Amino acid sequence: MTGANKPWEVQEVPTPTAEPGQVLVKVHASGMCYTDVWATQGAGGDIYPQTPGHEVVGEIVEVGAGVHGREVGDRVGTTWVQQACGRCDYCRQYRPLTGQTAMNCASPRTTGFAAQGGHAEYIAIAAEGTVLLPDGLDYVDAAPMMCAGYTTWSGLRDAELQPGEKLAIVGIGGLGHVAIQLAKASGFETIAITHSPDKHDLAKQLGADHVVSNGKELADLGGADVLLVTTNAFDAAEDAMAGLRPDGRVVLSGLDFTQPFEISSEGVPFHMMRQRIIGSTHGGQRYLGEVLDLAGQGKVKPITETFTLDQATDAFDKLSTGKMRFRGVFTPHKG
Repeated sequence: MTGANKPWEVQEVPTPTAEPGQVLVKVHASGMCYTDVWATQGAGGDIYPQTPGHEVVGEIVEVGAGVHGREVGDRVGTTWVQQACGRCDYCRQYRPLTGQTAMNCASPRTTGFAAQGGHAEYIAIAAEGTVLLPDGLDYVDAAPMMCAGYTTWSGLRDAELQPGEKLAIVGIGGLGHVAIQLAKASGFETIAITHSPDKHDLAKQLGADHVVSNGKELADLGGADVLLVTTNAFDAAEDAMAGLRPDGRVVLSGLDFTQPFEISSEGVPFHMMRQRIIGSTHGGQRYLGEVLDLAGQGKVKPITETFTLDQATDAFDKLSTGKMRFRGVFTPHKG
C-alpha cells in the first residue's frame, strides 16, 4: 500500500530479519480480509508505505534471540494483533492478547498496520503472537482461520449460547460461510439469513438447518436467540432484529467505519425485550487454538480462491468491489 486510496503495487523489498523476541516466517499463505480495503482507504491512519495482510501462516526459517517455544521448521500462524507494549495503563490490567488490545494499548504491534503484513514472501513476527498449526492442516485452509475463523468463533463464544437456543447468522460471505460450519460443529440449530437466492442451497450444504431472507421470515420461523452479524451491511442486520427473541443477543462481528448500527423503534421496544448488543472481536489465543483444532479435524473448511503475489492488483480489485465471493488467499510459496 503506497498511499490512501492508491492501487496496490507489487514491489521488491528487503527480506526482514528476526530481531530479538521475533521469528522469521516463510509465508505459505496469506488470507485477504475486507479490513485490507479499509487500511488501503486510510482507516488505519497514515501507515504507508506498508504491506497489508493479517491472516498469515507459514514456516519458521529463523529464530531471534531470546525466543523460547518456537523452532526453525515450526508451522505457525499469526493474526491482526501480535504484541502489546506491556507498559501502558491498559496493558497493566494484564488482559489476554485480543483484538481489544489493538484498540486500547498505547503501542500495539499490529500485522499489516504498525508492522509489515503477510502479503509477502517473508514476514518477521513477534514470537508471542504466533500459534502452532495442527499437523496436516493445509496452509491455504489455515490462513482464513487467522481472522475469518477467529472472528466468528469469538463471536459464538461471546454470545454464550445455551443448550436449546437458536442461532441466526446474518450474511453468508467470507465470515458467514465459516460461521455456519462452526455452528454446526457445535451442535446448534442454525439459521442462515441472506438476500442472495443463489446462496440458499450452499448455506444448507454448509450445515444451516434453515435459510431465510429477512427478519420477517426469521420471525415466522419462530425467531432466534442470537444474531451473529458477519456482514458490514448493517441494514440487513437491523432488519433481522425483527426475528430476535426476548432476551436475545446481537453479536456484531461485521465492521463498517462509515455508518452506525441502529436499533429500530418500530414494534416492541428493544429495552422491553431485554435484548443486548454485544461488540465482538478476536477473543484471545485460546479461542484461536479452538478454531484451529476444529479446522484440523476437518469440521470447518473455508471456500477459497488463490492468487500469486503478482496478481495482487487484480485480487484487490476483486476484494474491494465485492466480487470476492468468499475468501481470497495469496500463496507466495508453494508446498
